[in-house]
Amino acid sequence: MKKLLCAAGLGLALAASAAQAADKIAVVNVSNIFQQLPQRATVAKQLENEFKGRATDLQAQERAIQAQMQNLQRNGSTMKASERSSLEKDIMAKRQTFENKAQTFEQDNRRRQMEERNKILSSIQTAVKKVADDEGYDVVLDTNSVAYAANSKDITADVLKQVK
Repeated sequence: MKKLLCAAGLGLALAASAAQAADKIAVVNVSNIFQQLPQRATVAKQLENEFKGRATDLQAQERAIQAQMQNLQRNGSTMKASERSSLEKDIMAKRQTFENKAQTFEQDNRRRQMEERNKILSSIQTAVKKVADDEGYDVVLDTNSVAYAANSKDITADVLKQVK
């Protein structure tokens, strides 16, 4: 009985692997497509314009803080103790405000970049699905995740045409 079950299990495993071998497999280089898309440059320029004002403000704040710090270093020894203390407190408060704004700026910038990147990747994914459906592929793998695929077709160029 055990031998019969083992034989049946082995037969099913061989049949499943034979069925998988019949699948049409393709590979696509998603990172290559992402790099070649003209939309990527357009989005980068759009994001640069979106954050340009805030970046300029942060740079101006940083220069003002540095100027105050240089003033403190130059004139600190000749200042009254109360003036020096007041200037130090002012610099520390401005530095803290600057650091908070810079951190918020970085987080917002990173979030927007990820949103736009995900939109582009979604359009690439849609194009991969369409090309795979049109050409009858059962499996499409990213070339960066495959060590070797002998009987697979590279559909990167087809997907790139579809996305553009």
